[in-house]
Amino acid sequence: MVTFLLNDKKIRTDYTPGGTLLDFIRYHQHLMGTKSGCREGDCGACTILVGTLTDATVTYRSMTSCLMPMANTQGKHIVTVEGINAADGSLTAVQQAMVDENGTQCGFCTVGFVMSLTGFCMDRHQPSEKSNLNEAAIAAIDGNICRCTGYKSIERAAARLCQLVAQNQEENRLSFAIQKGIVPAYFATVAAQLAAIEADQQATVKPDLHAGQFGVFVGGGTDLYVQRHEEMPHLPAQNLFSHPVLQGITEINGQIEIGAAVTVTELMESPPIQALFPQLWDHLKLVSSTPIRNMATLAGNIANASPIGDLTIWLLALNARLHLRSSAASRIVQLRDFYLGYKTLDKTAEEVIEKIVFTRPTGDYYFNFEKICKRTYLDIASVNTAIFIKMEQGSIVEAHVSAGGVAPIPLYLKRTSEFLREKIRDERGEWLPTAHEIIQSEISPISDVRGSSEYKRLLLRQLFYAHFTEMFQTV
Repeated sequence: MVTFLLNDKKIRTDYTPGGTLLDFIRYHQHLMGTKSGCREGDCGACTILVGTLTDATVTYRSMTSCLMPMANTQGKHIVTVEGINAADGSLTAVQQAMVDENGTQCGFCTVGFVMSLTGFCMDRHQPSEKSNLNEAAIAAIDGNICRCTGYKSIERAAARLCQLVAQNQEENRLSFAIQKGIVPAYFATVAAQLAAIEADQQATVKPDLHAGQFGVFVGGGTDLYVQRHEEMPHLPAQNLFSHPVLQGITEINGQIEIGAAVTVTELMESPPIQALFPQLWDHLKLVSSTPIRNMATLAGNIANASPIGDLTIWLLALNARLHLRSSAASRIVQLRDFYLGYKTLDKTAEEVIEKIVFTRPTGDYYFNFEKICKRTYLDIASVNTAIFIKMEQGSIVEAHVSAGGVAPIPLYLKRTSEFLREKIRDERGEWLPTAHEIIQSEISPISDVRGSSEYKRLLLRQLFYAHFTEMFQTV
């Protein structure tokens, strides 16, 4: 049984927790504005907004309802296009901008764009600078595909909305959005309603992280529902996405602890993580699209065990550790030792990844992430790689290198990492070729749709050299 708000209506339903929100919206609530398209989170036609209550404030994120498990709706405000429409039938500010700039032709994708841009207008994390605001508006619709317009008219609509958002002088974006007709007035009551739902849940439900009777643990669902789309609706699912034990990013005694259910977006917006990694946005914008980053959890990326998992490669280079919990015990596993073979993990079915931990970098350190895929953005990597280096007096004292797409597992390059230690930075022209030879001996790529094995070897060589170009800003 889940309880949530669907637009301005409270819903309490025992609809199968493994079913998708898209199916519930369309076929049980008969809200047909949300479209069914690819059902893989790629097209954006099913985009909705999901409001989450945090410290008495509701934060709205765009998400793809085709991949969202019903279990993840608990205590949320789910907003479809019907939920932003004005009662008098007039257009919202976002809809009007799309009309004025001729941002629609066949119209199938339009609702998704409208919802993504509405979320952008209410996002309190958006920058205040006008130039960055335009970039953020385009980024907000990076998960929406249009086959008709060529996008320029939609980009003009986004630019028009930037002019509107730039007028906001208030801390509260929601109040501004209501005032400007971006969303209806009932949004002002949502925080109180979600607080009441949360209080009821705490009084009646004690979420069990290790309930063995559940068929499957579900985080964001962004890969699980692509790989097992026919099976998942018929399985009982346990919601890990919102579990309080799995949230938050903290620093304790020099250790950065990231809750397993932290999303890619939350990682990108975390001030402590931004301070440690100045290129964080440039690195993580290569990971999927905005709606998927809003849903995808770090533990899900790790447990998926994809040989080209972007966040897994990123964390391997930080020499991260996993804290696993079961009903009987807890244990710690080095991420590099977590993968026993293709899609095989050092984890029992009952164990849950509770948090990911790495040592806070200090002193003179460098970190870089590189990814090559057929499209620059929104694509699965052919090869990806990350590196961490710590220097003292011009010499490397610690190094960790990882690579994806070149082995059956996300690969920590142990011998390469060991070789780099004690090497002198200014002599890298002498030892980089040897390091490359060691890398080539550690990898075993195969030929597939993303490239031949020879091509992947070449890519990793180039990306390895690119690490040092980016870190030291020299050729």
